[in-house]
Amino acid sequence: MARKRALITGITGQDGSYLAELLLAKGYEVYGIIRRSSSFNTGRLDDIYQDPHVPHARLHLVYGDLNDASSVNRILRTVKPTEIYNLAAQSHVRVSFDIPEYTAEVTALGCLRLLEGIRETKIPAKFYQASSSELFGRAAAPQSEKTPFQPVSPYAVAKLFAYWTTVNYRDSYGIFACNGILFNHESPRRGETFVTRKITRAIARIKHGLQDTLYLGNLDAKRDWGFAGDYVEAMWLMLQAKTPKDYVIATGKTYSVKDFLTVAFGEAGLDWKKYVRIDKRYFRPLEVDVLLGDARKAQRELKWKPRVSFKQLVKMMLDADLKLVSQEIHGKKSH
Repeated sequence: MARKRALITGITGQDGSYLAELLLAKGYEVYGIIRRSSSFNTGRLDDIYQDPHVPHARLHLVYGDLNDASSVNRILRTVKPTEIYNLAAQSHVRVSFDIPEYTAEVTALGCLRLLEGIRETKIPAKFYQASSSELFGRAAAPQSEKTPFQPVSPYAVAKLFAYWTTVNYRDSYGIFACNGILFNHESPRRGETFVTRKITRAIARIKHGLQDTLYLGNLDAKRDWGFAGDYVEAMWLMLQAKTPKDYVIATGKTYSVKDFLTVAFGEAGLDWKKYVRIDKRYFRPLEVDVLLGDARKAQRELKWKPRVSFKQLVKMMLDADLKLVSQEIHGKKSH
């Protein structure tokens, strides 16, 4: 039996690296699209290459860009993937207000170029589109697959385009295409500009005397936070199902930024009120107050459920950052 081939866009990101690990462990040949730049952005994949138990010889990185349809089509024809996971995006909601056109180009039209590439090349690949809980915007919680979308950021509007494009290509051309409407999911590999990682990294620096103040925006925003490693399993499960459908992936529990601060600083034996200051630059022009997912459909049909709790997730991230900052300090001292 031929080995399954997966193509991952956004492989250098948080979700891409966890998904690559999962698929390699399941025996896949994994191809990841990376953009050419003057510096390497593959740090999240280093652990895969360094792990003696992971068959990294089956991990291939190919140059391409979702803004370039010809490169997308060339990769599809060359790789001939059986599964495609579109995780690439300009994914920072606050930043999308500053660069809305670029956000739309990558996040919205990038999805269209992939689906059109599948249609043109006639490659029988299953397609996963990374949708977002930001689609719901200010819709009343809890939010399920039946909740009307109310996007309130350029990022969310771009994701809305990609969501309906995926549905349209599924209905119009019979492509096996799924949307995973994933609620917030974090990990030690989360980018440092995202609020959760910003908090745990700041605590680690405070503990080591490198920082004394943490500037944040809206502390009352509530999110349904899960572990990225759990959520990539849901992506894979969607493409193993008999029928392509769209699923909400969430924990069903909500916590505020203030709750995250309390747990994270508490783990470090610190009082967050002594270190945190509010900076209005971090507020969004339109704020999403509460995101709370109803993932019962995924639990019922995909047999998926989250394994890592909120407190376990916070501790995991804090422990990783404490270790990272310690290594950075000792690395500087040894030079």
